Amino acid sequence: MATKWNLDPTHSELTFKVRHMMISNVKGNFTNFDVQLEAEDDSFANVKTVATIQTDSISTYNTDRDNHLKSADFFNVEVKQEI
Repeated sequence: MATKWNLDPTHSELTFKVRHMMISNVKGNFTNFDVQLEAEDDSFANVKTVATIQTDSISTYNTDRDNHLKSADFFNVEVKQEI
């Protein structure tokens, strides 16, 4: 019988690092995500993983870059503007 787990977002993080122009690394994270795991036993040899990531929650700690990543060039998310 398979056991299911849900990643606890309070104690988890989804981070990334990407090489930019072969010069530097860009680090960032997604703050809104959900991950479920399902495994037949404790070995996790055949684990099934389902991850849902809200791409509009991306943060590289650079507003201009984040807005570009949210644009149609990359994730094509609707950017909400405050009035």
